[in-house]
Amino acid sequence: MSHKNGKSCWRIAMLCFIMAASAGCHRASNNEETDKAGLFTENIVVDGASRRYAIYIPKDLGGVAHPLIFELHGGGVYIEDMTGESGHKTPYKLWMDIADREKLIIVYPEGLNGAYGKPTWHDCRGNASVYSNADDVHFISTLIDKISASHNIDPARVYASGTSNGGLMALRLAVELSDRIAAVAATAAAMPDRSDCNPLVHPISVLFMNGTDDNHLPYNGGMLSNPPSPEHGTVYSTEESVRLWTTFNQTDSAPGAYTFPDLDPDDGGTITRYTYSNGIEKTEVVLHKVTGGGHSAPSIRERYSALYELYFNKQNHDIEMTTEVWTFFQNKRL
Repeated sequence: MSHKNGKSCWRIAMLCFIMAASAGCHRASNNEETDKAGLFTENIVVDGASRRYAIYIPKDLGGVAHPLIFELHGGGVYIEDMTGESGHKTPYKLWMDIADREKLIIVYPEGLNGAYGKPTWHDCRGNASVYSNADDVHFISTLIDKISASHNIDPARVYASGTSNGGLMALRLAVELSDRIAAVAATAAAMPDRSDCNPLVHPISVLFMNGTDDNHLPYNGGMLSNPPSPEHGTVYSTEESVRLWTTFNQTDSAPGAYTFPDLDPDDGGTITRYTYSNGIEKTEVVLHKVTGGGHSAPSIRERYSALYELYFNKQNHDIEMTTEVWTFFQNKRL
């Protein structure tokens, strides 16, 4: 090799190094995913559409198989809002702290744009028209395959959590992907009373976490949005949604109850957890009834603004949603 060619190669190498460094921790190839820890944003083509997702990989995972958790955004929310990269308050970024401690892999998938030009999930609401027509069950199933091919995932410990439209999507996964998902958690969400989903086929543990003052998804059921809007569809009440699952899973009819300490009396509410145990295949159904809570995930550390609460009503500050959901997930297996 000539001296001139050697200098050119060195310049190209340096340019590549600078470009890689400037890209930061938010992009990685499939091979890099297996070697590096951190938060990465990826793209995958599913059913002809390019889909985005963020994945968080903690350090020092070790050689054992790890749980995989999907956290599904609400309608109109981008994955940068979920991970905190947008700078907004977000209880969902706290999954990454749990991942570091418990050695989990966290995935924040993103839906395709719906009627209002922002990300949505095609959940089971048969009388709603605001979401995209994507096969999001196939999207999540494809992501399980892709991530399992790059990481040591325990196939018996794959879970899905979501809020609002994401909670409704998590419930769809409970119905239609129960052969791959061990448990789901739905915050500010309920079962649709006009469903496009297939019938329930397999017992699965389900958690609901709903506010009694939710002004977008009414606790007592009915039409969604604020003001109520027909294109957003309708849902059963929270209590009826719980009953559907306790009946299907054949759990105990009477729940155990626990009221959490009222850590913040100024948030205007309290939380009581109702646990229906001893279902088929050790399934449980859990309800966190957030008395006085609005359309949001409870959080102690990530508190929404007064402007947010003006539109969505009060956020409870007595528990961390992510902590309670992980407590629910951690002993569930397929």
